[in-house]
Amino acid sequence: MAKRDFRIAESMETMETIGANAVTTEDLLAIILNSRDKAARLLHQEKTLFVTQLDGIHCLARNQDFDALKYLGGLSKAEAARILAAIELGKRIANASALDTDHITSPGSAAQLLMDRLRNETHEKFVVVLLNTKNRVIRVKQIAEGSLTSAVVHPREVFASAVNAHAACILVAHNHPSGDPYPSAEDRSLTTALEEAGNILGIPLLDHVVIGDGRYFSFKEKGLL
Repeated sequence: MAKRDFRIAESMETMETIGANAVTTEDLLAIILNSRDKAARLLHQEKTLFVTQLDGIHCLARNQDFDALKYLGGLSKAEAARILAAIELGKRIANASALDTDHITSPGSAAQLLMDRLRNETHEKFVVVLLNTKNRVIRVKQIAEGSLTSAVVHPREVFASAVNAHAACILVAHNHPSGDPYPSAEDRSLTTALEEAGNILGIPLLDHVVIGDGRYFSFKEKGLL
């Protein structure tokens, strides 16, 4: 058995006997690709091109594109598809787990719910979290997607979702692809408009959370709402 194949088989045995969390990122990619060489090259290229001290897999999550993956790792279309499928499956599992148990009790719990969903997006996305009378999540709905720096949001679209879902209250959130969650002047104006609209409709706006890279800004927490 070739050395490369032996290492992959060894990693699979580790997953079976100890668990997937005991396997390195490189070996997880090697199992998906059936190639340690391509896994190592992909992680190395990610770190080099993005000039980051973060683990290469974090960059993969921010660079979900067939052509980019094929170029960085010398991958085939099928190999790139397998990586993208694994990343998307992980996101859906994280989102589903959060929604199954999530009870919004603080700005921190709201940020925790949305961090994995939004932190790696390369364009701004604006979502509304619809809540029942006990502040439990009914649904998270994307309202708008924009450019690298902005997303156009209209209060009517935000509250149309809330009315249709019979939500008792809402919170809204969006990401800053730069990684810095500090709100812009436009973010502040939108928050004021949404707060006023919510008061008129009887569907209060609990918070506006801006998601950065592992960090967040809460209008409620900062006394701005």
